[in-house]
Amino acid sequence: MLLMMLVLLVALFVMLGSGVWVSFTLLGLGWLGISQFTSIPVGDMMASDVWSASYSWELTALPMFIWMGEILFRSRLAEDMFTGLAPWMQKVPGRLLHTNVVGCGLFAAVSGSSAATCATMGKMTIPELTRRGYDERLVLGTLAGSATLGLLIPPSIILIVFAVATDQSIARLFMAGVFPGLMLIALFAGYLVFWAWRYPDKVPQSDEPDLSFGEKLKRSRKLIPMVGLIVGVIGSIYAGLASPTEAAAVGVVLSLVLARANGALNRATFMEAALGAVKTSCMIAFILAGASFLTAAMGFTKLPSELAAWIATMELSPFMLLAVLTLFFIVLGCFLDGISVVVLTTSIMLPMVEAAGIDLIWFGIYLVIVVEMSQITPPVGFNLFVLQGMTRKNILKIAGAALPFFFLMLLGVVLISIFPQIVTYLPEAMSNR
Repeated sequence: MLLMMLVLLVALFVMLGSGVWVSFTLLGLGWLGISQFTSIPVGDMMASDVWSASYSWELTALPMFIWMGEILFRSRLAEDMFTGLAPWMQKVPGRLLHTNVVGCGLFAAVSGSSAATCATMGKMTIPELTRRGYDERLVLGTLAGSATLGLLIPPSIILIVFAVATDQSIARLFMAGVFPGLMLIALFAGYLVFWAWRYPDKVPQSDEPDLSFGEKLKRSRKLIPMVGLIVGVIGSIYAGLASPTEAAAVGVVLSLVLARANGALNRATFMEAALGAVKTSCMIAFILAGASFLTAAMGFTKLPSELAAWIATMELSPFMLLAVLTLFFIVLGCFLDGISVVVLTTSIMLPMVEAAGIDLIWFGIYLVIVVEMSQITPPVGFNLFVLQGMTRKNILKIAGAALPFFFLMLLGVVLISIFPQIVTYLPEAMSNR
């Protein structure tokens, strides 16, 4: 087993370090494991496994949710959201910095993507908050940290990937992500309140007149389209009216209607959104096909079961196992994107997780939060790249601004470990209906 692990690890780092695509790396590792450590015909197995992984019905939801996010990315929905949220933040400690947190949370609920959330909100909030004199470091930090909510709050693309890779219910995973997402929003907002209390001189005074309650409600009407979209997508799943795949189609239709209504939809934007969805969907589907073959290959080499048995001999408690896995995922996330982390490690980690008696739905949410942390860690933090592209700031400076939110997400991992009901309550309630 040790020789096999060393060979595969060396091959992994050589291929990734050489710039080989993640999907080809996964296929290559599977081929190496089968051809060198088993007597199974590798060609036949690769062909059948890649094909079987490519027509999964659950994968249908993936391009639909990606397309929905691409459409909204090109609409004025985020601008309307800022207009609707801003009046309610004037009296809250931290003031308009909370629009990054709440706005990213709302947009995450309709985009499913961390990078799309970061880019869409950043294009509008960075210039506006900088113009009003807010601390640049905290503006970048709140945006980098809050945009990771796109990975957790349903509909989440990475939760769909995890569900397909582990044969879990997409609907139950979506429900499991709701309360942890709200928990992270509360942690981020609480940090901003503390920061504003600690450094009151760094929070600019509002230059806008106080608005009446009626005027605030009037401006909040711009939030109705986004709230309606969230209710249409998530509500249809929870109410049992639609499967996740059907809800994805509902989301695409509603996003097209909204984009048309605010004048953002034309032939050019429609084609750009469709092409962007095709490119992203093909990339993820190819990675999933490679991951499926690697999972099957690892099963035949018996590496996961032997590794799980070896870890079992260490007699780690579930909490110690999670501590080790957290460190492992954080390090791995410094070099890989979130989806790659999930598909690359699933086949190896699941046997030991199941052996430790950890619920797979809970583990999926835990894994996504840890992957969220990797989105704001250099050198491969996707949100850091997005913000660097928009601001031209040094990526290490942006990473430093996001560091408090990294630790807040780590606190979130501790909280769901101590109180697993934060994750499991809604899925269990859904199952008992």
